[in-house]
Amino acid sequence: MFDAHHHLLGMAHKTVENDLDIIRDDEYESKSGTDIMEAPSGDDQDPNQRPKKKRYHRHTQHQIQEMEAFFNEFPHPDDKQRKELGRRLSLEPLQVKFWFQNKRTQMKAQHERSENSQLRAENEKLRAENIRYKDALSNATCPNCGGPAAIGEMSFDEQHLRIDNAQLREEIDRISGIAAKFVGKSMLPYSQISTRPTHSLDLGVSSFTGEIHGGSGDLLRSISQYSEVDKPVIIELAVAAMEELIRMAQAGEPLWVQGSNGLSEVLIEEEYIRNFPRGIGPKPIGMKTEASRESAVVIMNHINLVEILMDVNQWSSMFSTIVTKAATLEVLSTGVAGNYNGALQVMTAEFQVPSPLVPTRQNCFVRYCKKHVDETWAVVDVSIDNLRSNTIPKYRRRPSGCLIHELPNGYSKVTWVEHVEVDDKDVHSIYKLLVNSSLAFGAKRWVGTLDRLCERLASVMANNISPGEIGVISSPEGKKSMLKLAERMVMSFCNGVGASIGHTWTTLSGSGDDDVRVMTRKSMDDPGRPPGIVLSAATSFWLPVPPKKVFDSLRDENSRNQWDILSNGGLVQEMAHIANGHDPGNAVSLLRVNSANSSQSNMLILQESCTDPTGSYVIYAPVDIDAMNMVLSGGDPDYVTLLPSGFAILPDRPNGPAGGNPDVGSGGSLLTVAFQILVDSVPTAKLSLGSIATVNNLIKCTVERIKGAVLCDGS
Repeated sequence: MFDAHHHLLGMAHKTVENDLDIIRDDEYESKSGTDIMEAPSGDDQDPNQRPKKKRYHRHTQHQIQEMEAFFNEFPHPDDKQRKELGRRLSLEPLQVKFWFQNKRTQMKAQHERSENSQLRAENEKLRAENIRYKDALSNATCPNCGGPAAIGEMSFDEQHLRIDNAQLREEIDRISGIAAKFVGKSMLPYSQISTRPTHSLDLGVSSFTGEIHGGSGDLLRSISQYSEVDKPVIIELAVAAMEELIRMAQAGEPLWVQGSNGLSEVLIEEEYIRNFPRGIGPKPIGMKTEASRESAVVIMNHINLVEILMDVNQWSSMFSTIVTKAATLEVLSTGVAGNYNGALQVMTAEFQVPSPLVPTRQNCFVRYCKKHVDETWAVVDVSIDNLRSNTIPKYRRRPSGCLIHELPNGYSKVTWVEHVEVDDKDVHSIYKLLVNSSLAFGAKRWVGTLDRLCERLASVMANNISPGEIGVISSPEGKKSMLKLAERMVMSFCNGVGASIGHTWTTLSGSGDDDVRVMTRKSMDDPGRPPGIVLSAATSFWLPVPPKKVFDSLRDENSRNQWDILSNGGLVQEMAHIANGHDPGNAVSLLRVNSANSSQSNMLILQESCTDPTGSYVIYAPVDIDAMNMVLSGGDPDYVTLLPSGFAILPDRPNGPAGGNPDVGSGGSLLTVAFQILVDSVPTAKLSLGSIATVNNLIKCTVERIKGAVLCDGS
């Protein structure tokens, strides 16, 4: 290892001499002019006369700017381009050629100097590390007797681990001291700590990130409202919430008892108050309690799960059907030992049911991550809205989160607890039973979504193409690009279908429950959306058919022409199919509509269908053929324009007694139909009443066709 360090040192010294030569050359090459030799004519030429000195031609600022801009696009212009550029700038093609040669040489020299600087920095780092290792080996001690050890008595890896262990001891002692200063409790040094888990919180890193998923609106709250006086309270609240979550996740009766349907557990509030008298205070008047617990084994290792939960962008993307907006307001601790153990951050989020009839739930909370024994991790959320005395929240989270236990072969067992208090008086009557059962926002929905998305990620990471995926998908890169495009389509649909605080829905005249609600948004400077005015329309209604039958009917391409007005009765053919898990309903498909209408002939539709015990989705969007060919070749799908439409299918109530199929449901379905249509390609145009009437008729006609097709199949 030391020889390798000396070799790198030698390489870095050699680069210094090269730097001097490059700098000397660059003084000439970086000039913005062109040298031109003036040759004398035949009669005037004197054989004894020395050639005239080169005349230096300096380019104007305008010429330099034009050539700089052209260089950024075409660093190697051909003869035609040089002639055209020279004509435009009143320069000879040879002058243009020399300028571009000099510019390329200059850029190369700058790049080499940058690389040399990086090598020198790495060299200094290796030199310091080399000295540290030598000092450590010279002061090595014998692990048996504690006396001085000769080189060779202790392995290099063992000594390295001892050095890291000492550094970690110092770090934990430092963090304990900082936490004691904020919390106001005496904390023992590391050497005196018992086997009880410690709550090490690094408060040295504090910054306002303002990092938002899904847009800000009124969701982002200034962290200045939480003063330095509040932070010790936040820390104590997080530590207590972690202890409560672990007990809630592991306890049995009498805290949790079996529900009447035999498939869920019920929290006994009297026992909860007896076991956890402090918490975030008594339940406010007018609020209802929703508490649920669910466990599952998912195909993802525990480290990746923790990283997803602690990264606001990954978390909100993973649970895009539940989380519409999320932001990290302040990071109080980044964790220790290079992972999220002890990480603490203040966050805000908005949770939804995919329907404009159910108000979203907005909350500001602190998220705390802790590693426990036996490779078990815990991530807990608890509301901190009560720190604002002038705010009366409609929703707050008591300690909620999950325990993640490592299993072999990259699997993890997840136990999820959701415990909230909410004012739900604004929920529409047809969704009341679903929301009150804790199925709409409860642990079962979080775990079901997590399990389904873990299977989808496993499909994305697979490098092979299964026999069922043979078709227009010819490479693993094309498969991944198509799945990435479908993921963006689903996120766009879910972000625009709920009753978010950032949405202004206008209700059109209807019969009551199935009123059509519309919303307009301007699309500008978004490469993933067509520019112009986008009209969103949505309606939710009840169907006396089990959710699985509705889902199977809507995702089947053979029955699509029964309800899809845009297909104009044409046959729909599946050109590609990517399975996203064990359930055949979880898939991404590429469909071709063979319509008699020439304007719709050969239209392609990207569709993703997904289902779990708490809900199902069928989301689709028309796509351009050329853009889709680029995606299937492994190209970047971020610039493919999409306007997704689709369906969200939820059970109207919890499942029946034990013995029924929990994936089917015994009651009816709550179906939300949502369209997004570009009504004008000019973002500044005004929306006409005719466009609204057209979209209203389109969605109502689609709803009637769906009712006819599904009820006919259900009977």
